[in-house]
Amino acid sequence: MSAPVLVVDDDPMVREALTQTLELEEFDVIAAGSFVEAKDHITREFAGVILSDMRMPGRDGFHLLEFTQGTDAALPVILLTGEGDIPMAVRAMAMGAFGFLEKPCAPAELVGVINRAVSARDMALENRRLKEQLETGDAAARMLFGDSALANGLRDTVRRVARIGAEVLVTGAPGTGISKVAEVIHLCSAQGKGPFGKHTAAGMTSGRLHEVVADATGGSLFLDEIQAMPMETQFTLMSIMEQGTHPRMIFGSAAQLQEAVQAGRLHGDLYYRLDALQVRIPSVSERPEDIPVLFRHYVAQAAEQSGVIAPEVTPEVVSGLMARDWPGNARALMSVAMRFVLGLSGEETQGGGLGLAEQMAQVERSLLVEALRRHGGRAAVAAEALKLPRKTMYDKLAKYGLKPEEFR
Repeated sequence: MSAPVLVVDDDPMVREALTQTLELEEFDVIAAGSFVEAKDHITREFAGVILSDMRMPGRDGFHLLEFTQGTDAALPVILLTGEGDIPMAVRAMAMGAFGFLEKPCAPAELVGVINRAVSARDMALENRRLKEQLETGDAAARMLFGDSALANGLRDTVRRVARIGAEVLVTGAPGTGISKVAEVIHLCSAQGKGPFGKHTAAGMTSGRLHEVVADATGGSLFLDEIQAMPMETQFTLMSIMEQGTHPRMIFGSAAQLQEAVQAGRLHGDLYYRLDALQVRIPSVSERPEDIPVLFRHYVAQAAEQSGVIAPEVTPEVVSGLMARDWPGNARALMSVAMRFVLGLSGEETQGGGLGLAEQMAQVERSLLVEALRRHGGRAAVAAEALKLPRKTMYDKLAKYGLKPEEFR
């Protein structure tokens, strides 16, 4: 079923006709014959929209609209009006109604208005959820977005690591938000109320290192791209860490650090010390189900920064986003969100000119590829992770020309 629609009409025949029309469109209909019968469903948590007749005995559509506005002004109310009720409907719109339809209305017109109202409700609830997260004390919930198992796992790991208090290494592909995760670790730690020093390790001298360590006293010091720190400064760093009087140390890198050790750019003793406690940030391609959540958050953020109303993120936009691999990760998604808000977006949010079937095929193929990559080419394990029967898994691999052995 799709979003719930609360249908309120005192005429049983009209109510039944509306219910049948909406159920054919896969809406989850809640039918009520009066305001009294409907009011218990009108809550801030109601995830759908309201379709109500204007004229009803007792408490009419105006009363229902006023009650809904007082409960949750972001809950859309669509009013059904008779031929002579147009002035009343205009008044209702001024009071905050989402829209009105003149009876009898064509099914296509009815469904179109309800779909727009459902999109508005979805956006309002998502923005409310994000705002509530921002107002909580949990920095991991406030700043690390996503509903996938990998996103939940990242938040849990960050919280555990933050409590330990030892130096930690944050790794991930470029654009995954290494410095952001480092900041969240700081905020979730016992040093969270102290300063957070953030610096790149590239070209840092021993003297400069002593300065930034002193500046972060009582808080945390984040040194990004640790493999780029000069070798002489690495020796100084290890000496400072041995003394044990330094701030909480957090390190970051998007590079393969073992290769840096082998190439002589990173001291082995430093690497093995940092590798003991590591937080790896999953790439966007590993958790494609988080793409809509991340994009909506970045759109809301970009709209607020630009002082404009956030445009609607339609299913077509989501489909276009999920049809791509996003090698630039969250940073690239953030850039597309900004262009989308400013009306400058390209084919990333338009499905690349592909039809829905082609876009869905791209999404399915990307999920299969990432499952194989994550499980080292073990198709049976990947099928279990995707909750697919093995035969279905192998049929899909053949369909997309994917060979498990290529991912081992």
